[in-house]
Amino acid sequence: MRFTKIELEQFRDAVIPDLVADGVRLLFVGINPGLWTAATQTPFAHPGNRFFPALREAGIYDAGRSFSSGFNDADRRRFTDAGLGVTNLVRRATARADELSRHELREGAHALEARVAQWNPRVVAMVGLTSYRHGFDRPKALAGKQEVLLGGAELWVLANPSGLNAHETVSTLAASYAQPARSAGVV
Repeated sequence: MRFTKIELEQFRDAVIPDLVADGVRLLFVGINPGLWTAATQTPFAHPGNRFFPALREAGIYDAGRSFSSGFNDADRRRFTDAGLGVTNLVRRATARADELSRHELREGAHALEARVAQWNPRVVAMVGLTSYRHGFDRPKALAGKQEVLLGGAELWVLANPSGLNAHETVSTLAASYAQPARSAGVV
């Protein structure tokens, strides 16, 4: 599946549903949906995103077929049946996360805490250190397990899997994503 830039722009500011079910043990939190994600209604679906390849390499989840064309209902069920979930700090789709304001990130942080308390996952893994720092007003936070809980859940802050994050590889992402997955009991 391919989209033109014009086609993707039609999804700007769209909201995708959370991919969360009862019994979620490990909740991944993205910064916000990208336009490709909004177009496919599938989190982290852009072909250059390394989220699903990192999950596969870490032994957390194998998306099987190409995830960039989007999940169908069976794929979504298989993902949530594995105890996994995905939501976003900010719900509106943009081409790049740097289009979000600090105000949006802070509002998103408050709303996220309420959703996490409702879903009650064992572990939350937020993928985006800078967005975490801005949204939760923790300017000196470091990647890894945090000393604070989020909505009663253990909190990890990890590198974002976007292809724009050139400092990370699938292997380094897999190694860091495996840590909260072990803590949540999904690997």
